[in-house]
Amino acid sequence: MTHYSSFGSEVRPEDEDPEYEHHGGFPEYGPASPGAGFRQFVATMRRLQDLAVSADPGDDVWDEAAERAAALVELLGPFQAEEGKAPAGRTPDMPGMGSLLLPPWTLTRYEPDGVEMTGSFSRFHIGGNSAVHGGVLPLLFDHMFGMISHAAGRPISRTAFLHVDYRKITPIDVPLVIRGRVTRTEGRKAFVSAELLESVDTDETVLAEGNGLMVRLLPGQP
Repeated sequence: MTHYSSFGSEVRPEDEDPEYEHHGGFPEYGPASPGAGFRQFVATMRRLQDLAVSADPGDDVWDEAAERAAALVELLGPFQAEEGKAPAGRTPDMPGMGSLLLPPWTLTRYEPDGVEMTGSFSRFHIGGNSAVHGGVLPLLFDHMFGMISHAAGRPISRTAFLHVDYRKITPIDVPLVIRGRVTRTEGRKAFVSAELLESVDTDETVLAEGNGLMVRLLPGQP
């Protein structure tokens, strides 16, 4: 695979790392192409997550909900697959790549000189007073940093550190955008940064800023 730097020069990951195709000791997971059923299932589960933290029915409804959840576990239990086999986390055209762990954000730019994602946070992500839980934002930034590193043609890397500055309260149910890029590289190290913004018409307010260090895996390193 060939990538291009922000200066227009050709970037070949294997030139930087002869072991690139081995991905250190990290398995190579290809993209999945699940059918409409999986996509609807994930969308429904996201709504269910919101309701799980916001609904307040009587005990009889909770009893029925628990029974229905148990029935779903029984249905899917026999089909649990090894990591990298299930479509969750391997469907890049779905919000959050089809993984319920990741916030349901969508890639809108994926280039060697930068990555952009748009999305919002819902009731499931609330920390209090209609604000996103502070612990959710590092998850978003970490996911973003991985995308930035990959888009820039960097070999498979792990997060060495991640720092988040909280500039303003991040609200739920509001359209947001996150943009990031590689700021510099030093051998196995790629320093990355990103900004989370609230976009209202043409005005953008910085809600949080993140910076981190992604380090290329050594041969055989998990």
